[in-house]
Amino acid sequence: MVNASVPSAATHPRRLHITLWLAQYALAMFYAGTGFMKATQPISELAAMMHWPDVVPVALVRFIGVAELAGALGLILPSLLRIAPKLTPLAATGLVLIQLLAIPFHLSRGEASVIPVNLVLLALAAFVAWGRWRKAPILKR
Repeated sequence: MVNASVPSAATHPRRLHITLWLAQYALAMFYAGTGFMKATQPISELAAMMHWPDVVPVALVRFIGVAELAGALGLILPSLLRIAPKLTPLAATGLVLIQLLAIPFHLSRGEASVIPVNLVLLALAAFVAWGRWRKAPILKR
């Protein structure tokens, strides 16, 4: 039985929109920063911070960086401009995929200490994808 005194997301769609925007913004800022670093920094500097960029091909590190930058832009611009807003949940889904691939990679390297960060990023991106596809989609102009 639902308690009528407890507001739900269905009764407060504005709260859900605000929460989704906050999640989109937080993810976009994180991925814009890490993506820019991976796309532009020398591999030796990245390896000093992250320990893994020097064990994979440079092209893969750069590809991940560009994918993260694209994901960051995709989380914000389509919804903000209301031009092709369906790209926002697609961007979030792409970021979910990045984390789903990162988790076993880090585990295989004995880097279990970074897994909580991966899980938080995965959960936030999954929330945005779900929310913008199912519960609070942004409408096209």
